[in-house]
Amino acid sequence: MKIVVIQGPNLNMLGIREQHIYGPMKLEQIHQQMKKFADENGIDIEFFQSNLEGEIVDKIQECLGDADGIIINPAAYSHTSIAIRDAISAVRLPVIEVHLSNIHAREEFRKHSITAEVCASVIAGAGPFGYHLAMIAMGQIFNEIKAHKEAQKRA
Repeated sequence: MKIVVIQGPNLNMLGIREQHIYGPMKLEQIHQQMKKFADENGIDIEFFQSNLEGEIVDKIQECLGDADGIIINPAAYSHTSIAIRDAISAVRLPVIEVHLSNIHAREEFRKHSITAEVCASVIAGAGPFGYHLAMIAMGQIFNEIKAHKEAQKRA
């Protein structure tokens, strides 16, 4: 199984920007932890980060036929990007949205994620551990898809 991890704008600044909200870990450290978990569980993993909405849309579209699932932190685009929302919906892959902070406890404009509406799950407020939880959840989704396919074959 292959998971593509897509990171949105300003996440390349983790460990530098607003540590009181996002913590001291750098994006590379989060990715190293995810890679270790993926390797231990036989999962192929790819990482992508962009500050540009169109590049994120392109990456989501590239996942069609190349990946089994997506873990995405659209960051600020969660609240504004119909294009990213539509791309997630179009590829019809399991997608888990992750936010380091609890977006529901922040500014009013951050409390609603339009991209979350087309995701299988949302994990918010668990800090970097949220990505680990997303990896576990994606594994469960993969197991459920496999079981469903096997049941269809027997029917």
